[in-house]
Amino acid sequence: MATKTNYKKNGNSYYRVSLDLGRDANGKRIRKEFYGKSKKEAEDRLEKYKNGLNGGLAADYDKLTLGNVCKLWLFEKVKNTVKPSTFERYEGIYRNYVKPSPLYPIRLNNIRGLDIQRYYNKLINNSKSSNVIRNLNKLLKSFFNYCIAEGYMTRNYCMGKSITIPDNRFKDSDSEIENDITIFTLDEQNKFIKAVENHRLRALFLLALGTGFRQGELLGLKWSDIDYNKCTLSVKRSIKSVYLFDGNKREYHLIEQTPKTKNSIRTIPIPENLISILKRRKLEQNEEKLKVGSVYVKNDYIFSNTLGTATDPQNLRKIYKRILVNNNISYKKFHSLRHTYATRLFEKDVPIKTVQMLLGHSDISTTSNIYVHVMPEQKIEAVNKINTLFKVE
Repeated sequence: MATKTNYKKNGNSYYRVSLDLGRDANGKRIRKEFYGKSKKEAEDRLEKYKNGLNGGLAADYDKLTLGNVCKLWLFEKVKNTVKPSTFERYEGIYRNYVKPSPLYPIRLNNIRGLDIQRYYNKLINNSKSSNVIRNLNKLLKSFFNYCIAEGYMTRNYCMGKSITIPDNRFKDSDSEIENDITIFTLDEQNKFIKAVENHRLRALFLLALGTGFRQGELLGLKWSDIDYNKCTLSVKRSIKSVYLFDGNKREYHLIEQTPKTKNSIRTIPIPENLISILKRRKLEQNEEKLKVGSVYVKNDYIFSNTLGTATDPQNLRKIYKRILVNNNISYKKFHSLRHTYATRLFEKDVPIKTVQMLLGHSDISTTSNIYVHVMPEQKIEAVNKINTLFKVE
């Protein structure tokens, strides 16, 4: 017996049913149609859709794909609520790990935890780091929360135990992994200090070692941030190099923004011998102003370039790398100067709470989690002290 149909399209026969969704803003009737190879199949699709509406989903939930909605969410909602550097990071995750992914074309109401888990497993098998996947999962978790609020889906599979972040031995070269902290040995530190003795940015490098300031914090310092009487220096801003987005166009810019966290805005004491070095930097900068004359930009940055504008972080990293190479010092990231500062504090038995405040960490657990890995000698010493509590015959 032939299957009864009531609609033909492109030479194929279907059964069609419709649902009245009311009227639009212009008073036009809104109807949604459902198709199947049989009456039962079409009615089942209609019933499934009605169940979704009854569960609080939006009227167009069954047409929305993860990729298209994620892009709109990112550029229309998130972009104006976060720092440019944060948005640049989010956009990079979307461009590299959402847009080319098998998740992109899936309709939001059809997304399941297994789809996401398979993709994460594929990434780890292609040598992507767990850190990359964690960052992707954070983005998707936030995005899915938005979709639930908007009625596009009913469950966030990136929360709870639905998804397991796979682990492996691979490391993302651009990420800071907490147990992969590198520092300068005392010999390397002394060699580095000697290497920058006559360098134009000597004061910056010595401040990095003497304060633990982040690279952007150093570049954002202004002369007004120094209190010469109290020997203190205040962190109030940060210089970042980011790609700003105008539609689909990405343009490279240097921007001044607030520091990384609320606790990063801080005033800390600096070694007295750095004060004289900073004063010398001021004299050298005055000479640079005289050389270029009226084209010099007066913006008060301590570590401006020779024209007075903010120093590009990329250029600073190149300068720093060149110093290490030219002086046969094993390469370490610029951030290692900050790690070295913190480690030297711990070696001098400075309390962890004090180190947290000096580094501008938002939480003491951040300090503990990072630097527990860089002090093997202190660990051994601590264990030996515990051993003295026991008397074993």
